[in-house]
Amino acid sequence: MMEQADRLSHFQTGIFAALDEKKEELLASGRKVYNLSVGTPDFKPAPHVMEAMTEACKHAENYVYALRDFKETLEAVQRYYKKRFGVDVLIDEITAVHGTQEGIGHIGMSLLSKGDYALLPNPGYPIFEVGAYLGDGEMYFYPLLAENNFLPDFDAIPEEVAQKAKFMILSYPYNPVCSVADDSVYEKAIAFAKKYDILIIHDNAYSDIIYDGKEGKSFLSYEGAKEVGVEFFSLSKSFNVTGLRISFAVGKKEIIDALKLLRSQIDFGMPIMIQKAAIAALDGPLDMVKDQCKEYEKRRDALCGGFREIGWNVPDSQGTMFVWAPIPENFRSSEEFCVELMERTGVICTPGTSFGSLGEGYVRFALVLPPEKLREVVQVVDESGILK
Repeated sequence: MMEQADRLSHFQTGIFAALDEKKEELLASGRKVYNLSVGTPDFKPAPHVMEAMTEACKHAENYVYALRDFKETLEAVQRYYKKRFGVDVLIDEITAVHGTQEGIGHIGMSLLSKGDYALLPNPGYPIFEVGAYLGDGEMYFYPLLAENNFLPDFDAIPEEVAQKAKFMILSYPYNPVCSVADDSVYEKAIAFAKKYDILIIHDNAYSDIIYDGKEGKSFLSYEGAKEVGVEFFSLSKSFNVTGLRISFAVGKKEIIDALKLLRSQIDFGMPIMIQKAAIAALDGPLDMVKDQCKEYEKRRDALCGGFREIGWNVPDSQGTMFVWAPIPENFRSSEEFCVELMERTGVICTPGTSFGSLGEGYVRFALVLPPEKLREVVQVVDESGILK
């Protein structure tokens, strides 16, 4: 009988498998289901992006290995960073990855040696831990607490841990907790990195989904950032091309070189047709992106505001396409609440414990339905009596 590698014992399907099985049961019985568990945008890509890829698919020469990032693609990233964030980057400070998930999954293998620490947020997106684990590093989970707006407390990280740390992961606007960092957080992060010779890895997937008049920024727009770190920038959520897996690591050349070296052993480059789509998105107008953010904000208001109207004190999401909600007081755990909510209402959300121990007491909703459907969700939750 074949046995899996020992390292796979670290990974569990857990509650996701149970929720998916329950969802299938509900659908089979004819129940209506509102799936707010997965963050896949329901908006369409811009026509000019689809047209660029469609045109590229017509040419047989585009079906070969790309082997590298084309100069045109890297120059489009340069132009975008200047246009969108006011940041100048060099060609050798950029590399494409197959989605930020893949890039961060490999960053630990690129940077960590045995005994090095990775400083990871708790709650945290699961790939952060996976990347460090596969890199054979030690993991220190720094807490993100509601009383501090889910922002890091750099002073609370033990001196002995900071001295052994190789990198620290930050991500704002932050999925799952939906908080946004102000300038001081990045300034403190850069000072912390310089003090302890630590690298900063910033996941910037949601800079275009930020609410209440705030402007999403780049970590690299802060003085000294490129000296200490890189940023993963994704087209997935801004341009609704999640299935194309378009992302770029941008920043400190030595980190980019390490990631490129590792990936050269396992990858043949972003497909040419997808590079053409990326160029079209990066060089195209951003009006659609801004309008889409307004639509997400309407959804946030419908769900968060609606829940508060029925007595569930869910704070407004500050950014991302998600809502981070404390579970009602009459429930003992996030998983218990998720299962009962699905059974009684057909509404599916994700338990906070999927993102670490400090996610207990919370659930995450994805804003993947229009406002009228989200108001319907509020109604069925209210009528179910689950909050009483």
